[in-house]
Amino acid sequence: MGRKVFYISDGTAITAEVFGHAVLSQFPIEFEQTTIPFVETLTKAEEVKQKLNDCFITTGERPLVFHSIVNPEIRAIIYSSEALDYDFLNTFVAPLEQQLGVKAEPRIHRTHSIDNAAYNDRIDAIHYAMDNDDGITMKNLDRADVILVGVSRCGKTPSSLYLSMQFGIKAANYPFIAEDMDNLKLPSELKAHKKKIFGLTIDPMRLHEIRNQRLEGSTYASLRQCRMEVKEVEMMFKKERIPFLNTTYHSVEEIATKILSETGLERKMF
Repeated sequence: MGRKVFYISDGTAITAEVFGHAVLSQFPIEFEQTTIPFVETLTKAEEVKQKLNDCFITTGERPLVFHSIVNPEIRAIIYSSEALDYDFLNTFVAPLEQQLGVKAEPRIHRTHSIDNAAYNDRIDAIHYAMDNDDGITMKNLDRADVILVGVSRCGKTPSSLYLSMQFGIKAANYPFIAEDMDNLKLPSELKAHKKKIFGLTIDPMRLHEIRNQRLEGSTYASLRQCRMEVKEVEMMFKKERIPFLNTTYHSVEEIATKILSETGLERKMF
């Protein structure tokens, strides 16, 4: 069992999670993490305080609490617990007030509130990614912001969905399969949009492991097949001068961010 960590907010707790994860990732130890969103009432805050105090009694260690609580009364209750508090919002608000010469006006849910135009853009991008996944159709490539290509199971679908959900990017993806390998080339539909294409590749051994989880013992999952497909696709990337990224040691968040950086696509903030 690792050190107890709580992410608490009177909103979604996404901000507390992101900051907390970034900080804790610097330490080579295990953490047992719990997220508690929407602590919006004093009663709920008292319940959370009791949970933190019980954790301290049970473990003998003060739990770590990362929070982004706007309401000062709720924040005071959490402060009064036996936890060690790390308050991200107020750490930066006071210095910024001095620099900007403007008094902050805290409001719950402002960080992740809905802007209708931005929301619609993101939903449209998600629908686009789903409708243009895995080469289902190539009729709408003119609407794509980016077209991800690579062997099956190299990370195209999760990357496409993350780009759409997080950044509102319309991402299509197209797989090169075993039948393509004898005469591997870009389909004419893709060539017409070559400037939008970005390649993904992967270590053959890792690809073998992933495919084996799906179709163990099949030719599709064999290490020999994986090596051959990766080699052929990477050769085509180089021949066609398609930029590409090895996804083996990257999370989907890192892959998406690198794609944005390499392609120059705008990061839309929601």
